[in-house]
Amino acid sequence: MGKGKLKKVFPGGNTCSGFYSYYDYIIEPDATRILVIKGGPGVGKSTLMRWIGEQMLERGYDVEFHCCSSDNNSLDGIMIPTIKVAMLDGTAPHIVDPKNPGVVDEIIHLGDYWNEPKLRESKKEVLASNARVGRLFKTAYSQLAEAKIIKDELDSYYDEAINYAQVNGIIHEIAKSIISKAEIQFDRKPKDRHLFATAFTPKGQDHHLDTILQDVEKLYFITGAASAAGSYIVETVADAIHMHGLDTEVYHCAMEPEKVDLVVIPAMNTAVLKDVPGINFKPQEVTNIKKIKMFNLDKFINQNILAVYAKEIKCCSERLHSAICRALGCIAAAKEEHDAMEKYYIPAMDFDAINAKRDEILQRILKYAEEFK
Repeated sequence: MGKGKLKKVFPGGNTCSGFYSYYDYIIEPDATRILVIKGGPGVGKSTLMRWIGEQMLERGYDVEFHCCSSDNNSLDGIMIPTIKVAMLDGTAPHIVDPKNPGVVDEIIHLGDYWNEPKLRESKKEVLASNARVGRLFKTAYSQLAEAKIIKDELDSYYDEAINYAQVNGIIHEIAKSIISKAEIQFDRKPKDRHLFATAFTPKGQDHHLDTILQDVEKLYFITGAASAAGSYIVETVADAIHMHGLDTEVYHCAMEPEKVDLVVIPAMNTAVLKDVPGINFKPQEVTNIKKIKMFNLDKFINQNILAVYAKEIKCCSERLHSAICRALGCIAAAKEEHDAMEKYYIPAMDFDAINAKRDEILQRILKYAEEFK
């Protein structure tokens, strides 16, 4: 058995609505096992999950890494689809508690392996650091909320100038092309899964689109300055595909978590993606994609109408960039403070005991895997 495929996504994001979670879509409630990892910063939650994931990849199992939007080097969870096993970070801000205790979910508390008296020596410093992190995220979220207001104004100018009849024509063309080639099954309820493909992180706007699109052979790619119209196309196509009985993976906008950037239709090896502002992604570089059909929305814009708002558009663009940059700066500063807080926890941890627990968990997961053979 060769090495498994690795897919990276974000289950939660730093958005205009604060921290926004699609954690409920990491794995279905009737999973084989969901291991919820609890513990403070620096106790080894992400390291434990990553090690388990890498071990399963080496054994030929496909694995999903659910990446942390507030720390580019950390994981919020892993999921092994073929055996329906997941491990999740259950600490704030993505608090997870067992929904089906014992039969599916269980808690693994890494706090069992720390030296409490030693940790309590740093109580004052930990409390102050936690307060600082909370303040920084509050400021970041207020800046993203401001960015959303600015973006709404910017979008309004393009909405006035664009021909939505032609936009709806694109929706019809894409949906018809996909549905006409699909084997529709009306005897089952289609599944829809919701996650993020991009995120506002300490290192800027980040994405893992290359891994999400690794099985896609045909891509419909929406470009142009009318970003809201692009989201409208992708979301409407996703709804139409789902209504016709096909499973969908829906990936939401990092800033506006209810809007949609990407839909993947696994059964068709097909995806519809809008060009996401702020990230450097070229679909032509994803080698498995055999066909890319481009739709440039700029062709449907009345430039005379847009010219009336040239000054307003320029001002909005500058303000939007500034708000996003300040938000990213606060997220990066929160990461630095969080890293500083880890120095109080790391010396208090018994990592040998954690590694023994890690090995025990791997053996249990391998036993679950045997049941699927």
